[in-house]
Amino acid sequence: MNLHIFNSLTELNEQLARYVVDVAKKAISDKGRFDFVLTGGNSPKELYKTLATTYKNEVDWSKVFFFIGDERNVPADHQDYNGLMAKTFLFNDLQVADDHVFLVNTALEPIEAAKDYKNKLDEHFGNVPLIFDLILLGMGDDAHTASIFPFTDLVDNNDVDVAAVWVQKLNTYRISFTAPLINQAKNIVFLAFGENKANALFHVVGNPEKDERMYPAQLIRPKNGNLDWFVDREAVKMLKVEG
Repeated sequence: MNLHIFNSLTELNEQLARYVVDVAKKAISDKGRFDFVLTGGNSPKELYKTLATTYKNEVDWSKVFFFIGDERNVPADHQDYNGLMAKTFLFNDLQVADDHVFLVNTALEPIEAAKDYKNKLDEHFGNVPLIFDLILLGMGDDAHTASIFPFTDLVDNNDVDVAAVWVQKLNTYRISFTAPLINQAKNIVFLAFGENKANALFHVVGNPEKDERMYPAQLIRPKNGNLDWFVDREAVKMLKVEG
């Protein structure tokens, strides 16, 4: 696990964009395409804008396939739909072809939507193991990641799958990659910033005591890949770090 600490969000997003570009170029060189799983919410918006502007001409985006690691159970035109956010801040400016974007069909019931998305992934990968080149994750101040929230069924899900989960605290369903699916990736990156993430980051990264039900981000331990955290000074206030 590598912890990258930055003094500003501008620097963090710039360096993370550079990291994404480097992984993309290697994947395209090695296998002819880059399979990239996005995270939703507000945290990655500046990163996506940076990729779509500063690095627009540094990657052959026609060879990039985009996926969503988790989705809210809202219509595709709803402001909280992660796919719409990604389209607004990334896909539109990069002019990504529709068949290079894999979104969750929330017109289906949650369980069916999860099955449908998993089928799409299997088809894309040709029914070989689902090993993404890069999965980008966020982390909530409750240490949830993707839609693996504390004390939900997803914490105990040991299947390599996409699953629907009822999140009681939000009174809604979510559709999400499971931790075992995430852990198959070649590269996993957490993006976390702000003082409100400090307690969660301490328990996930700095505390040797494991409590995966309470702090689900602890579940993210790649089987054969790399794990990197891109964080700011505010987020590491409770950690003992040098410099």
